[in-house]
Amino acid sequence: MLTKRIIPCLDIKDGRVVKGINFKGLTDEGSPLELAKKYNKMGADELVFLDINATEESRKTIRKTLEKVARQVFIPLTVGGGISQIDDVARLLDSGADKVAINSAAVKSLDLISKIAKKYGSQCVVISIDVKRAESDWQVFTHGGKKNAGIKLSAFARQVINNGAGELLVTSIDNDGVQKGFEVELYQSLKDLEVPVIASGGAGRKEDFLDIFRKSKVTGALAASIFHRDKLEITELKSYLKTNGVDIRYEI
Repeated sequence: MLTKRIIPCLDIKDGRVVKGINFKGLTDEGSPLELAKKYNKMGADELVFLDINATEESRKTIRKTLEKVARQVFIPLTVGGGISQIDDVARLLDSGADKVAINSAAVKSLDLISKIAKKYGSQCVVISIDVKRAESDWQVFTHGGKKNAGIKLSAFARQVINNGAGELLVTSIDNDGVQKGFEVELYQSLKDLEVPVIASGGAGRKEDFLDIFRKSKVTGALAASIFHRDKLEITELKSYLKTNGVDIRYEI
């Protein structure tokens, strides 16, 4: 059984960490380097960096930021935003990323996933999937949650895995930034997948992490605002989870 991971997420826009609610109303949360150093010290298992505007200039900025972070932070780094070809992956890996997260481009081209997995290995390929509930299922959205791709999550998850994805990062747009808990039913629907799944969207209390780990098979839980704003410290969270029988990735 895979141990559980606690993963802070840094959404980056114009060189700063930002956070919104339901992907809207962004507020400045600080320096990506300083936040990354804080989370490294607190015992985060991984960090996810997402370049949310992904213009050419922004991509250059995030690579510079990544290089600075990689020199001072010694936990796995997953980086996404604007990846549309294999050369984008090469540049991010050369800048210090351990894995890349692909979102809209995965919907557009499953072949891109296959090419990256073939060249760098499936363990390098994280598919970031943003979803909203639609009746009895969840629909995949792209372009920062603005465009309905017209694909059911269950079908898309199977497609990307068959094409070489090594991990899924699944974000509930409905729960994003709301801090009322993870959408447990969403992750329960992914219980039969053979790759690790990270839950994202909704964490507001340490009990929310315990709930998602107990009620689903996700191997990681991602959060942003509650960590950025010091509402919950990772050391405190890990101690709480361990006390309640969760097999966390690293000892406190």
